[in-house]
Amino acid sequence: MASRQCTKTGCTRSAAATLTYVYADSTVVVGQLSASAEPHSYDLCADHASRFTAPRGWDVVHIQQDYVDPGPSPDDLDALARAVREAGAPPRRQEVLPVAQPIEPRRGHLRVVSSDI
Repeated sequence: MASRQCTKTGCTRSAAATLTYVYADSTVVVGQLSASAEPHSYDLCADHASRFTAPRGWDVVHIQQDYVDPGPSPDDLDALARAVREAGAPPRRQEVLPVAQPIEPRRGHLRVVSSDI
């Protein structure tokens, strides 16, 4: 799983929690970091997750109180090492594919009929 960053503008810290709005209930849920990035959720660092306040009239549900910055995982380090290896590797030769032969048109059941009657 790649490390995700806090979605707050200007914050460069790693995400530690996921924030989701439940519009039907006027509720904001702040919980542990989701396994994958979701399009309608926001990833927050531990600092922003603990200090989050909801819009006026909304309830906040904190599912997890101790937001811990997970730091890089072994998967992150492995992905980084692979990317560095690929960037430093000589370019691969492009495989040359044979040129396809044109297909002869088939004679179908349709014919051109003149409109001279």
